[in-house]
This record gives sequence, structure tokens and C-alpha cells, in this order.
Amino acid sequence: LGPPNIAAALGAITTGVPYKDAPYRLIDMADDAAGVLDALGIERAHIVGASMGGMIAQLFAVYHGHRAHSVTSIMSTTSRHGLPAAAPEVMGALLTPPPATDRASRIAHFKKLWTVIGSPGFRASDAELQATAEREVDRAPYEPNGIGRQMLAILGTGTRHEILRTVTCPALVLHGVDDPLVPVSGGRDTATAIPGAKLVEVPGMGHGFEDALVSVYLREVGGFIEAAEKRRRQIAAEAAAKPKGFSGSGEG
Repeated sequence: LGPPNIAAALGAITTGVPYKDAPYRLIDMADDAAGVLDALGIERAHIVGASMGGMIAQLFAVYHGHRAHSVTSIMSTTSRHGLPAAAPEVMGALLTPPPATDRASRIAHFKKLWTVIGSPGFRASDAELQATAEREVDRAPYEPNGIGRQMLAILGTGTRHEILRTVTCPALVLHGVDDPLVPVSGGRDTATAIPGAKLVEVPGMGHGFEDALVSVYLREVGGFIEAAEKRRRQIAAEAAAKPKGFSGSGEG
């Protein structure tokens, strides 16, 4: 398919129209997620996604909602036209491809990126950034076009604001107040779109999973899923306890 044409995609969406030539879209990834559940023999699950993964989780809840016990959208957005965008320097850092030279240069690239988009109130130490960057570089072969194609998948999907109104499962929207990549307005718009969604805004949190944020994620995401699971089991127990209907010709 060749290198992704980011400039053409960005030009297309300025009109509010999804980019038509994306090799794949977010809905394809949501279908893939359902396929993973199929392969594992799991009928339903609590769906959690962050950033682009949050967009995929949203679409899963729309198109595979009967398989979602709940959905959690973290540091994500509806992509509704007109929402504030990331600053040019932040988007530039994201779209700059990692160097194809040596491992050390690629590690330095990712460390710089995560410093730019990270959480000002939950800063990662240099050792944490180093370890995280090493895992990122070593986990998969170098693919210079990968980030661009992921961006095209987002730009080719369009807004989810209206379709999110059809979500019926419990929903949590978690967003950092200081997110430099996906401004908090994106999270607020997501929570507004999903009926009954719970919105949690975290001051000092950016676009990252720093170790210092672990307690926040455990409390907010873990607590939400625990409550949703408790409610689900309660409803199931109440349904099972209801007297069974009977048929007969007698009176009363």
C-alpha cells in the first residue's frame, strides 16, 4: 500500500468528512477485538481502551454492545469536528517516525515523545522512561509506516458522537485535565454522548501510564468495573429468584 498519505488525510478531515483511502479503519479493529473474544471462547467482557484504544472500545460498545459488560474510554475522544486539537508541536512529536538507525536512537526517540505527551503531575523517572522505551522498541520489528496507518485509521473513521448515544452498557470516561495530545474536552464530549456515562477528570494527568498513576487507574477503572460487575450479578440473581410462570385451566 505504500507510505500513508497523512497530509491528504488531514486535508480531507478539515471539511469534517472522513478520509476515504485508509487501508483499515477503527471499526475493523473493533471487529478484531470481537474476534479475539471468539477465539478465546469469551462471550462477554469488560472493555477498556486508552487513546486510540478508547476509540476502538467506544465502537465495540456500539457495534458489539451485547458482548460488553461495561466500557471504559481513557484519554480518548469522539473525534467530533470542531473539538480542540493537540498543539502542533505535540502532534509533530507524535507523527515523527522513529529513526531506523540503531536501537539506542529509537529508545531516545520514544523517551522524548513520552516526555512531551506525559503527565506533568505524575512525572516518570528517567529509569522508568528508559525501561518503557526499551520494551516498546524490542516488542516488534521496526515498521516506519505503522504509526501513519494508525493515524489514517482514526481519520478514516469519522466522529462517534451521535452513534455513542446507542450505548446501553455502563460506561466510564477517564481523562487527564492536562492531556496535551487529546485535550480533556474530548473526554467530556465522550461522556456527554454516552447515556449515563461517568466522567472522571484527573488533574495533573497527561497522555500516559506512568507508574505514579497506577493507584489512580486501580481506583477509578478497577472500582468502576467492580461496581458494574456487582450490579450485573445482582440483576442476574434477582432474575433467577423470580417465581416461574405457570399455565393451567383453574381459577385464581
